[in-house]
Amino acid sequence: MLYAVVGLLALLLSLLAGWQRRLDSRERARVLAELTEAKARGADRPVGQYPHIDPLLCLGCASCIRACPEDGVLGLANGVAHVIQKAKCIGHARCAEACPVGALTVGLGDVSSRTDLPRLTDDLETTVPGVYIAGELGGLALIRHAVAQGVQAVESIASRGPASSNGAADLLIVGAGPAGLAASLKATELGLAYATIDQDDIGGTVRKYPRRKLVMTQPVDLPLHGRLRKSEYRKEHLIDLWDGIIRRHDVRVRTGVKFLGATYRDGVFDAETSDGPFRTRHVVLALGRRGTPRRLGVAGEEQEHVLYQLVDAADYTGQRVLVVGGGDSAIEAATGLADQAGNEVTLAYRKDGFFRLKSRNEQRIREYAEQGRVRVFFSTHVARIGAGDVVLSCADGDRQLRNDFVFIFAGGEPPFPLLKSVGIRFWKEDA
Repeated sequence: MLYAVVGLLALLLSLLAGWQRRLDSRERARVLAELTEAKARGADRPVGQYPHIDPLLCLGCASCIRACPEDGVLGLANGVAHVIQKAKCIGHARCAEACPVGALTVGLGDVSSRTDLPRLTDDLETTVPGVYIAGELGGLALIRHAVAQGVQAVESIASRGPASSNGAADLLIVGAGPAGLAASLKATELGLAYATIDQDDIGGTVRKYPRRKLVMTQPVDLPLHGRLRKSEYRKEHLIDLWDGIIRRHDVRVRTGVKFLGATYRDGVFDAETSDGPFRTRHVVLALGRRGTPRRLGVAGEEQEHVLYQLVDAADYTGQRVLVVGGGDSAIEAATGLADQAGNEVTLAYRKDGFFRLKSRNEQRIREYAEQGRVRVFFSTHVARIGAGDVVLSCADGDRQLRNDFVFIFAGGEPPFPLLKSVGIRFWKEDA
């Protein structure tokens, strides 16, 4: 009897082992297929920070995969976690927090071959002494990184000692987004002579988000204010919070003022702005990476019904709308507009599929397309925009659609020429 029980257990263990091997084999094949597809689409190339995995430490427990809020970034093959789509990572770092053995870190990795990242010291100083970069312009996304870097840059400036008696300010902060506001608060706290300018309004890119959009911050400490404890804020709540902090601590921000460049002479920068010159010992660039909206360069694009951001989808009802683009902003705009009464929404994207979306946006647009709430055209370009129609150039020929509004989300022109005009060098300069 005992031998029979032992034999049965051995058989069951053998069957379980075979079943697990088949599962592992299928999972390995799936991950390798996704890796191949990601390389074909260019999604294996990072935009900012992304996970770095030490295969010698990795246990293959999949804790990182379960913790990641973005589907498709990580996968498991041969008992080791792999990064499948670096471009989809937006740097939450929850994967690193979940790893029980410290096999995973999130960062920029080897930046020596990046032509889109300025060279920075550990103190965030550029190749132009006295000019610092804070926030996503340096490659790191997320509000918490921007806040930390804004503080770090100002602390580095303050550590250099008091200003000489040449009439120049201690620093000029360019940008009033999270990095610029954190830098301004820290400068206020340390009693530095500074000015903050922004060509748009306080809040930077966050203020341009659609209404009620959830913004991920993760707990972060703001100078003079203390900790922002929530992991997510509604856009309006976050902007109201920042506006209140600025009023309470008398932070000096001049909006509608554009930074045009700076030259260095006799220990001082002569900064040129649209509001006139400004003399300063240091400059903190907290501009972001998106810059000005990228235009399509097609006939009719200059018309008033062609827009580059959507603040409140509820302002548009009973309209025939074309959304151009395939990123998160385009998807959020298209689905938000489709939720409004009477709208007919079309989404046109120049590539043959989505590849860098947040998982919830990818799932949502697929559902809306399947339900017929948003018509999606891939491999499509805008050929012409008329007063009441648009012409799309599709793979199977041209299509003419009646139209009331066009929203273009084709990314932004990064302020790299401006940086280079100041003398800032990038990790790998263009040939």
